[in-house]
Amino acid sequence: MTLENFDWYVLGAIVVLMLCSLLTRAGYMLFGDYIPLPDGLRRALRYAPAAALTGIIVPEVLPWQFGTLPSLDAKAIAVVLAILLYWRTRNSLLVIAGGMVAYWLLRPWWPF
Repeated sequence: MTLENFDWYVLGAIVVLMLCSLLTRAGYMLFGDYIPLPDGLRRALRYAPAAALTGIIVPEVLPWQFGTLPSLDAKAIAVVLAILLYWRTRNSLLVIAGGMVAYWLLRPWWPF
C-alpha cells in the first residue's frame, strides 16, 4: 500500500488517539510537579490497585447470572486454598504456583 492510497483521515485519527493515550497515561509524570493533588485524592488513589484487582478477580472467581446466586466452582476453591497458602507463607510466587496446582487438580473432579 502506498502513501497516496492511504486514507489521511485514518492516519490522523491514529496519531490523535496516540497523543491522547500518551497524555492521559504519562500526564501525571510530565505535569505532576506543576499540578499538586489534594491530600484526599492522594489517599483515595492508594486504594485504586486493590479496587481494580477486586473488580477483575471477583467476577472471574464467582461468576453469576441475573437472578441467581454466585456459583461455587473449582476456581473459588483454588482461590481459597491460595489465600490460605499466602496467609501461612507470605510468598507470592508460592501462592501463584499453589493456586494453579490446586485448580488443575480440582478441575477434573469438580462436579460442575
